Amino acid sequence: MSISTHVLDTTRGQPAPGLEVKLYRREPDGDWKDAGEGVTDADGRLPQLTDDELEAGEYRLEFATRPYFERSGLEVFYPDVSVVFNFDGGHLHVPLLLSAFGYTTYKGK
Repeated sequence: MSISTHVLDTTRGQPAPGLEVKLYRREPDGDWKDAGEGVTDADGRLPQLTDDELEAGEYRLEFATRPYFERSGLEVFYPDVSVVFNFDGGHLHVPLLLSAFGYTTYKGK
């Protein structure tokens, strides 16, 4: 069971490399527990956020967009993007389409 992501900079029409991503899992008491992390590669991809087997449950991806926008010379409107979703097992791909003043995400394969 794994979760991957791909970040695309829709302002420039290219991948978003070097973007830090963290994965958290919601615990039964409601707290969030670290579950994995990584940095997008030159193609904006992060194929695996952890080597651990992930259990089904509620997860959150945190995209640290401030450093990416600052390196790109763009104004920072969304310093972080947080995506909360349910994971039922298997493999889940959660892409992020990112621009300076908006973002979209969806359930991928």
